[in-house]
Amino acid sequence: MDAEQYNRNVTLTCPTCGGTDFENPAVESQPVKCVRCGRGISRDQLILENSENISENVEEVKAEVVKDSQKELKDSLKKAFRGSKHIKIR
Repeated sequence: MDAEQYNRNVTLTCPTCGGTDFENPAVESQPVKCVRCGRGISRDQLILENSENISENVEEVKAEVVKDSQKELKDSLKKAFRGSKHIKIR
């Protein structure tokens, strides 16, 4: 299974105006600033404000991983028992 296909970029939005562009400060401990409305917010707070969007993306990736794992397992079992008259994989 190729883990690279499950990489996602989640776009964070400003909780005030919904903008998606932020100025990154030179120092990580300083707050990021929304380009659209000018609101300064810490990175942790921005992630917390967008937690619903992040959780939704995580659930989508989990569903894809489960589906792909099931398919991979089924295919490997079919291959392993190919030619057997007594075992059928559906």
